[in-house]
Amino acid sequence: MSENQIRVLIIEDEAVLAMDLCDTLEAEGYEVVGMANNGRRALEIYQKNQVDLVLCDINIKGEWDGIETINHLLAFRPVAVIYITALADKETRDRAKLTFPAAYLFKPVNTANLNIAIELAIQNFSVREGNNSLKDAVKASEKDTLSREVILKIDQSIFIKHNYQFVRIDAADILYLEADNTHTTIVTNERKYSIRLTLSMTLHRLAIEKLIRVHRSYALNIRKIKSFNEREVMVDMIAIPLGRQYKDEFMRIFQIQ
Repeated sequence: MSENQIRVLIIEDEAVLAMDLCDTLEAEGYEVVGMANNGRRALEIYQKNQVDLVLCDINIKGEWDGIETINHLLAFRPVAVIYITALADKETRDRAKLTFPAAYLFKPVNTANLNIAIELAIQNFSVREGNNSLKDAVKASEKDTLSREVILKIDQSIFIKHNYQFVRIDAADILYLEADNTHTTIVTNERKYSIRLTLSMTLHRLAIEKLIRVHRSYALNIRKIKSFNEREVMVDMIAIPLGRQYKDEFMRIFQIQ
């Protein structure tokens, strides 16, 4: 664990959603310090751990709902807050505003939107509170991003640094991307190339329309799909897992006749 990792507390009473969110956060390089399915458990975890950010479902079971839970957490110590909710009525929004959240994310949570919301939440909170440790984490993250591999693009080809030189990869030759925390491997028919970027950042930097994410650790070239079922997609002769939270986006690439 890096001392510069952003530490996140998840408050969500649906176990499957909480685990999916935890997996996504850890795959994106964040540290999840705990998961709570009710307000009192959340406060207990919060009091025992250093927390930089709280992701909280508004509609949770128990004595306190999400907004009441955040009020108890803030009374103990200030923290950046992002609400995750399916509720959008004015009364709920007005109550939530009193806790000064950084953002609302509506279910199902999109990974790209989650990353953007977290970055803005941490940046704004650190400035508002004068939190030096968070500022250091943000600066370290920005410095790390600048030091990562340069990706060049021309037409439908990309150039990445490999063995001290830039090598060309045609977008059409990419089979899939496989991520391992802060590294992503670009797999083609001929060979594999590893770069020091998260999967989300790699997809953003490549900006190749035919590459879509199908799992927290995988993205694939839709032109290389041979077959698929509820759990996996066959690319060439490789079975790529199909994550639950990515199924809807995956199915949208098809036209139903």
